[in-house]
Amino acid sequence: MSGQILVGQGREIRSTADDEFVAAVNHLPERMAERLAFMSRDHHAVRDFVVREMPRHRRRLSPRQIAAVTGVGFDRVLAILSDLEKHLFFLVRNSEGDVNWAFPVTTDVTAHRLSFSSSENIFGA
Repeated sequence: MSGQILVGQGREIRSTADDEFVAAVNHLPERMAERLAFMSRDHHAVRDFVVREMPRHRRRLSPRQIAAVTGVGFDRVLAILSDLEKHLFFLVRNSEGDVNWAFPVTTDVTAHRLSFSSSENIFGA
């Protein structure tokens, strides 16, 4: 079934067949699985903790804090943070080594403000 989607380019919006978009969406699970294949259970634990806790506390998180709460060893946390940062999608550390950006949240001031039903709020990355 072919439909139409609107595509914005600069100030122009045009209508186009959705075949390419639908094909791309249909292949998302495989592409995401490939992109996440490098992540171990500890990688997920570290990243999930940071994304969950930054909005709660509205401050950056140090590797020591992450290690203490997740139970992942400090040296392993440092290696995981480097690995996640290297993959350019998951997180960014500041010059002190603390995590201040973990998609989709950041402690840095941005034009995007996120508010959650739990009353937590933070800036959007």
